[in-house]
Amino acid sequence: MSAIFDEKIHQTLADSKLQLAIFAATGRLMEKRRKAVNADACPDYQELRTQAHEVKRHTIDHLDYYLELFERNVSAHGGRVVYCKDGTEVADFVLGLARQRRASLIVKSKSMTTEEVDLNERLEHHQLESVETDLGEYLIQLAHERPYHIVAPALHKTKEQVADLLTERLGVPRETVIEKQTMIARAVLREKFLAADIGISGANFLVADSGAIVLVENEGNARLTTSAPKVHIAIAGIEKMIPRAQDLAVFLRLLGRSATGQPLTVYTSFLSGPRRGDEIDGPDEFYVVLLDNGRTKVLADREKRESLYCIRCGACLNHCPVYRKIGGHSFPWVYSGPIGAILTPQFLGVNHEPGLPFASSLCGACAEVCPVKIDIPKILLDLRSDVKKSEEREGASRLERFAFRAWAWVMRHPRLYEMAGMAAASLAPSRDGGGWVRSAPSGIKVAPLDAWLSQRDLPSAPAKSFRQLWRERR
Repeated sequence: MSAIFDEKIHQTLADSKLQLAIFAATGRLMEKRRKAVNADACPDYQELRTQAHEVKRHTIDHLDYYLELFERNVSAHGGRVVYCKDGTEVADFVLGLARQRRASLIVKSKSMTTEEVDLNERLEHHQLESVETDLGEYLIQLAHERPYHIVAPALHKTKEQVADLLTERLGVPRETVIEKQTMIARAVLREKFLAADIGISGANFLVADSGAIVLVENEGNARLTTSAPKVHIAIAGIEKMIPRAQDLAVFLRLLGRSATGQPLTVYTSFLSGPRRGDEIDGPDEFYVVLLDNGRTKVLADREKRESLYCIRCGACLNHCPVYRKIGGHSFPWVYSGPIGAILTPQFLGVNHEPGLPFASSLCGACAEVCPVKIDIPKILLDLRSDVKKSEEREGASRLERFAFRAWAWVMRHPRLYEMAGMAAASLAPSRDGGGWVRSAPSGIKVAPLDAWLSQRDLPSAPAKSFRQLWRERR
């Protein structure tokens, strides 16, 4: 684990207000999801998960075919598909188009893909104003931060912090009533919508058989972003593809329930090209930017390619005991939580933050709630193996390698394993308060347990081991 990663974790753990904000917000999302997916609210929920998994598996396995089909259908409706290798190519395309159209203002709807490539920062570097229009994203942009959560980007901010932020950045009177804060942002953003030359959105899904992009939202800002400006650019990862419009019935029922506990989000938009001749609103130009940025590298790995099934619902973050303690900004990239722990090493390389795949308890909660059944714990284990192999190539500690080999040898000898377990139990605290670890003189550290015990309690040793209980049962 890098020093920066470790420092951010400890800063978050030491902030009691932040701890409460994370725990309360994720708790609410967990409870809403639980009510939305139970047998009464959605009796076929597990069948929907299985079906979604199979649809994504089929699509990712045949992604080349569906990308070509999608491109043909976008072109047939008067739009254009642009393939980009990385964030630089995305920014170059947007900047080039903005210069051609003499654009000076861009409005954006919520998009983790554009966060991934630092699009706002790249555009601002070239004196092109880019304004987020989702309320949470707008607040984060004002604060010069990155999203704290995939679905709720300002999850970590209290209403008092938002009040201070709006006063500082917009010069308005301090207001702590949430509804009035929303109206302050709305007044500013409406003027931006009317003046914008280009609108940029993400895409929750790309539909191959119709060439449509699908956007789901609760605020209506995405509809204004995609219809008010004369140019609409949708930026999406290539993995957002699904084969048919019929498949959306499965994914839309899963996405809202998993993300916010809603049977369906408030707005669902299907956009398949520029404004037609008889239509009174909509853009004159329509572009879909399909981003790689490491996705084809993941696609080539059959063991881990199911990482690309993710529909960005954020459920794994809400249920992850690690995310609920260390928060979103402790993670080294824009994707946080369990899905960030598997996407970041694959997109950026395992050496970007070697400790990331190990920042998990492997409790399996993420896999239990994933709407498309991504086996996140298995992928984390695979990535841990990759990290160790990389360290060995770079000359890892001989002592660490010896320790793992010794452990493997003990595990292959049952009697020796049992004796080791008895020895460990004698060191651990017992129910009557005994045990060498707990009774060690103050100031004497029991390495390496001292670091482990600094953040958690060592459970009391049971009176009898499982093997002893099993023998007695027989």
